[in-house]
Amino acid sequence: MADLKVKVAGVEFLNPLIAASGTFGFGREYSEFYPLSVLGGISCKGITLKKRDGNPPPRIAETPSGILNAVGLQNPGVDHFIEKDLDWLKEQNTVVIANIAGNTEEDYCKMAEKLSDSSVDMIEMNISCPNVKSGGVQFGTSCESVGGITKAVRKYCKKPLIVKLSPNVSDIAEIARSAEAEGADAISMINTLTGMRIDIETRRPIIRNNTGGLSGPAVFPVAVRMVWQAYNAVKIPIIGMGGISTWQDAVEMLIAGASALQIGTVFFSDPYAPVKICEGLEKFMDKNNIKNISELTGSIKPW
Repeated sequence: MADLKVKVAGVEFLNPLIAASGTFGFGREYSEFYPLSVLGGISCKGITLKKRDGNPPPRIAETPSGILNAVGLQNPGVDHFIEKDLDWLKEQNTVVIANIAGNTEEDYCKMAEKLSDSSVDMIEMNISCPNVKSGGVQFGTSCESVGGITKAVRKYCKKPLIVKLSPNVSDIAEIARSAEAEGADAISMINTLTGMRIDIETRRPIIRNNTGGLSGPAVFPVAVRMVWQAYNAVKIPIIGMGGISTWQDAVEMLIAGASALQIGTVFFSDPYAPVKICEGLEKFMDKNNIKNISELTGSIKPW
């Protein structure tokens, strides 16, 4: 029988599939479809220090093979999450990952400290956020800023720390090394690619924010390439994401170097995707006499 269990930074997942942050909320709506234990884990909706209402609409739009979104991290704030959502999540028999976002180093550190005293299993740091003290430049776009925010948060974070990398960089391998060097226990990648579409009748951007994050199958080849590059650059585990929609995609991402996977945009078209992907993985493993899913990680063959 195929063993789908994986371990990331000392945390065991019953299978490698994790619901990606921002696509699954806090899981309550999806729990009406199936027990959330079918997932290895849930990376919860990104939370900030204080409640945020997000960006004005329109803030999400379908594009060829993907979705463009600029929701703007609408969320109830870290205290509400801990007090109202976390206990319920911990009853679902799945790994709970708190995803945090902020506009200053202090925001991240305060949230890491609060969550370290909670029952979350891991903390995932979204660094695709503008640092207001550095002129709005994203934390995740340079080795210096990635290393700096990781080092700062590491001092306050008692939980396994995942750093979620932005693809909007020139050298993803160097970015990954910076996160590893300053204390990241794992990296997750890739976050959305910056994109834009324009309505030719109104001549206005289709997203009120002008630009948005592109996700879905359209970004999958970019994600595979970046995971492979990072796998060859760091020793810490990689959680691969970006357009995974089928079990074949999942196998491919694992072969590229991922130890676990996050799926997101596919939930909007098929809420049952994780069930189908797990079934496909089991059949593939049985067919190829693979005992443990981890045997696939980084098994790419050179030409």
